[in-house]
Amino acid sequence: MRFEKPREIASRLLLQREAGDDFIENLLEPALAHAQLSSADRGLLQELVSGFNTQAGFINAVLRGYLREREATERLLMDMKQTDPALGFSHPKWLTERWEKKIGREALLRLLDWNNTAPKTFARLNLLRTNADQLREQWAREKVEAKLVPAEWASDTLVYELQSFPPLATLPSFTQGLFYIQDPSTLLAIVELDPQPGETILDYCAAPGGKTACIAERMKNEGKIIAHDMAPDRLKLVEENCARLGVTCVHPALPSTLSAQLSTLYDRILIDAPCSNTGVIRRRVDLRWRIREQEISRLRATQLQLLRDAMSRLKPGGTLVYSTCSLEPEENSELVRDFLKEQPAMHLQRERSLTPWERNVDGAYVARLVRGA
Repeated sequence: MRFEKPREIASRLLLQREAGDDFIENLLEPALAHAQLSSADRGLLQELVSGFNTQAGFINAVLRGYLREREATERLLMDMKQTDPALGFSHPKWLTERWEKKIGREALLRLLDWNNTAPKTFARLNLLRTNADQLREQWAREKVEAKLVPAEWASDTLVYELQSFPPLATLPSFTQGLFYIQDPSTLLAIVELDPQPGETILDYCAAPGGKTACIAERMKNEGKIIAHDMAPDRLKLVEENCARLGVTCVHPALPSTLSAQLSTLYDRILIDAPCSNTGVIRRRVDLRWRIREQEISRLRATQLQLLRDAMSRLKPGGTLVYSTCSLEPEENSELVRDFLKEQPAMHLQRERSLTPWERNVDGAYVARLVRGA
């Protein structure tokens, strides 16, 4: 077996990103998990795909200039954040103007500041493999420092903020599936889905499998979860994560497989829809400059079709949960209203949003819909 060098891996990942396969951080995570690299080579790989190595001399010169005029520069930047938020916080002008119209200047400034903070790493305890006491004891041996994070929308799920830790892929607790890296905001959709043991559930956009595994945990691995996604390599990631986490009730399904099961109706369906991702900009290193306003209209059409398709597979009286990590009403509440107008058999039980700068988690929107009996 030939092991790739960090520059080879970086080249492969950047070509995949250019082809539009996925976000660079999503491509990097499994690559780091599977590559046998030293700490120095891991750092080099991360720098090559995410940093500005070729501009190091220029950046160093800018930094030296900044140190000479630090106080004046910081005053100028603070003024700029008020007078020209797009430039002061390094965001596209069309996006800041759009947000200001929808949420106002004060909330805009808080959101832009939030997007420029370093994202925290959260870990969800996996009850299929361990319990809280055992995990804390193992983390202590592995030199992992963590604190419990309260999430009132998911009070029965234990989530920790990892404050200091070695590379995750090197931890026995990680490879043994004792936890899953997952922002607390993602649990809101699972809570609203409310899966029960013995049910048949469709996770319509399952990759990479974090929500799928959480559903299985709540079902105590009893029942059947169909994990659907468009691409075989993305489904493979779901399979790998489920195997590590001890999930045994998940059955991966490509579109062709799902099409052959038209007669199957599900108790509950989760649509974690593809979206603009504007609620997770601080985690997506290139998103703010890649996103285009017209993309939101294109995504709306996809999201609406996903809702239509899912409804046709839902049992009478069944629950359909629609979720995004978008902050845009056109992809969230407005889209759900449009869907309900054309589908009178569906009823909105409740909807909820998590606002990043208020909740200190990624942005999330969830709507719980029920099909009439």
